[in-house]
Amino acid sequence: MKDSVVRARIDGNIKKKVEEILHKLGLSTSEAINVYFNQILLNDGLPFEVKVPNEETTKAIIESRDIDNLIHSKDADEMFNKLGI
Repeated sequence: MKDSVVRARIDGNIKKKVEEILHKLGLSTSEAINVYFNQILLNDGLPFEVKVPNEETTKAIIESRDIDNLIHSKDADEMFNKLGI
């Protein structure tokens, strides 16, 4: 029986992008939240690992936000060549 309401403040841009994805999946926001809550019940916790990133990961996250460090390529082959892979 659905008799409770959940309210949360969410960044509008994230909400819009997530709702577009959910629409493609045929889910409403309410249905997705219900799926998420049920997964928490089934897993007896969050249905994914949550941890504080280590120093290397933190550095990579910070570097990824610096648009001057981005490598621009027309396709995957060019990108791998530039990366030496």
